[in-house]
Amino acid sequence: MTAKPIALLLSDARPEPATIALSEGVDPRIVEGGLAAVDRGFARIILVGAAATVESELAKHDAMGRAGVDVHDPATSPLLDEFAAAFYELRKHKGVDEAKARSMVQDRLVYAAMLVRQGYADGTVGGAVETTSNVVRAAIQVIGKAPSAKLVSSFFLMYPPDGAPSGARAMLYSDSGLVIDPSAEEMAAIAVDASASFEALMRGTPKVAMLSFSTKGSAKHPMTEKVVEATTLVQGEHPDLSVDGELQFDAAFVPSVGESKSPGSSVAGQANVMIFPNLDAGNIAYKITQRVGGYTAIGPVLQGLAKPANDLSRGCVASDVTEIIAVTILQARAGAN
Repeated sequence: MTAKPIALLLSDARPEPATIALSEGVDPRIVEGGLAAVDRGFARIILVGAAATVESELAKHDAMGRAGVDVHDPATSPLLDEFAAAFYELRKHKGVDEAKARSMVQDRLVYAAMLVRQGYADGTVGGAVETTSNVVRAAIQVIGKAPSAKLVSSFFLMYPPDGAPSGARAMLYSDSGLVIDPSAEEMAAIAVDASASFEALMRGTPKVAMLSFSTKGSAKHPMTEKVVEATTLVQGEHPDLSVDGELQFDAAFVPSVGESKSPGSSVAGQANVMIFPNLDAGNIAYKITQRVGGYTAIGPVLQGLAKPANDLSRGCVASDVTEIIAVTILQARAGAN
């Protein structure tokens, strides 16, 4: 069974801990989860927020002055001039003037993303308080899309419970959190990015299933035709990647069904990267897998950015924060290789 992100980090020969900017440093869950990452030795953290409030939370954990923990108040930061100038250059084509730039970089999400853009942090995490749309907007505007990426999308890491039946395996589901109705070209791009994310975060060989309500032409509809086109695009552009479609979930997951419905496929029945045709399917599937199947779901994790930025659920707990910090560090290390 594939190890979860924290276990992967701790099993590595660890270099210097990575620095992660936590944009909601005033939230108790963020402070507790961030301190746990520091205590376990794989992260340094920058807690972004009003200094008095952040320091009050740190005091509750007797963590004032703890090594590996910094507090940045955007309103009084010595980096404010640098960030305002850089943000102005970045966004002036959108009508942002110098005064507006100075105001905007004092927003906690923008400030944390600027820490990453300017090289003070390796990645950023937010979303315990802010909405996903705000987190993603700041990341795209400030950090930007990776040069090789066609779009920014998301995924969930899915881990089976202890004692799961034979055949249960860790998987990556994409897109289950961001792109509502991808075109064939976008679905193909999501598949390519998700396969790279699987290699970086699950340390295995991706076997990519392009999912549909049809397997190999068992139904004809514009929705299935999109999946067929997306599959063809991936196969043409990345011939070394194991990908098959269109496949129903059982044909992708169950070996006997895969052999029956797509005989000879290197993916059917053994897929570990599940690519969904739209957000309806992806979001419903991950929640059913989590709530009915007992899988642990980690995410949504963003992919396609120039440097890592990740979202949290507003219902998260401190352990979720620690886990997503580990994910962000694994992404940063993969990007640095």
